[in-house]
Amino acid sequence: MPWLLRDEEVLATLEVAEDFRSRRRGLLGRDDFDGVLLLRPARSVHTLGMRFPIDVAYCSSDLKVLRIVTMGRNRVGRPCMKAACVLEAEAGTFGHMELRVGDQLEIRD
Repeated sequence: MPWLLRDEEVLATLEVAEDFRSRRRGLLGRDDFDGVLLLRPARSVHTLGMRFPIDVAYCSSDLKVLRIVTMGRNRVGRPCMKAACVLEAEAGTFGHMELRVGDQLEIRD
């Protein structure tokens, strides 16, 4: 499983959803989630039908964090037109990681 890093520091395990089916499912139907889910390509997300609130980080194609929001259940997120992908995690996860707008992230296997 890949890892999400910032400045050589491992932040979390990473699950990648790059095809239509896996992006569509996302975190739906899960009671909790350890790690971070990468949806690529994506510019917006929703939490309709989700069982828990999530942290969302909109990122550029090179994984620079453009915007971070926390979304409650059954919400539709505002699109980020400059985003190429989106990171999702259980609410509070990005705070524990101290993830900030402008952070440059990296994926390693």
